[in-house]
Amino acid sequence: MTHVVSKLETSLINTFLQESEGNWSSERRYYALPNGKVKEITKTVTMRFLDGGSPELTELAKLHELDDDAVMDCGSYVEWNNVDTTTGEQGSKRWTVLGSLGTTMYFGRNFPVPKLVVAEYYFRDAKTIYLWTEENGALFEEELKMVGRNYRTRQTVISRGGVQQMIAQYMEKLIS
Repeated sequence: MTHVVSKLETSLINTFLQESEGNWSSERRYYALPNGKVKEITKTVTMRFLDGGSPELTELAKLHELDDDAVMDCGSYVEWNNVDTTTGEQGSKRWTVLGSLGTTMYFGRNFPVPKLVVAEYYFRDAKTIYLWTEENGALFEEELKMVGRNYRTRQTVISRGGVQQMIAQYMEKLIS
């Protein structure tokens, strides 16, 4: 059965990614389950909105071997770097491209996993998106929410074999 994506859904992802454009300070806390060990990291994240048909999204569609006539609705170029708040150690700078086609989000090669990643998503409301990603036997369930214009929250639950392994919580502030 083919899922028909409404103009409303396409409009929602466009607006969400446009509102995500900018430079963000991201404070992240990771809870390992069941031992409860906590790790805190601060990241700076830069997001640039990409219109459908942009060269980056055309290349992403080729990378995922989509049909030649497949044009992603929109996407983002995302760049980030880590700082471990416990040690102060700087991590490496990374980047990726993500693109939306229907209710599927495609991620580029520079995403921090060795193979290409695809997530399914839907909107609970205009400011809250849910994503499901299966990667290497793990399930990532994520909720991202715009809070006003200058804040975002994100929560990720990572499970393997039906058992929750980690909870990650992010609080992000738009800095420019």
